[in-house]
Amino acid sequence: MRFEDTLFNWLQIRLVWNARPKDGSAEETVRFFEQMLTEDHGVRELSLTMEADQYRISWQKEDGEEARLYDRKQAESLLQSIEAEPRYNATWE
Repeated sequence: MRFEDTLFNWLQIRLVWNARPKDGSAEETVRFFEQMLTEDHGVRELSLTMEADQYRISWQKEDGEEARLYDRKQAESLLQSIEAEPRYNATWE
């Protein structure tokens, strides 16, 4: 998977897990993308912060630190879709 796709997928599922910390599937998926970022793309020390209406993902690689900004609405779209679907919310309320 391309680095940008992996990073954005990690961001979206990480936001789901942050909002639903008891969601084991979200946790497992976060770990899966973290493994891909580490093993396939050489990422270390991944971090997530929110800045105004954007999320900042920062990470270390062999050649230094890098970061990307993502629009908040776009990043939160998966979480909003999950929260809008009643069958996914019965266990987490």
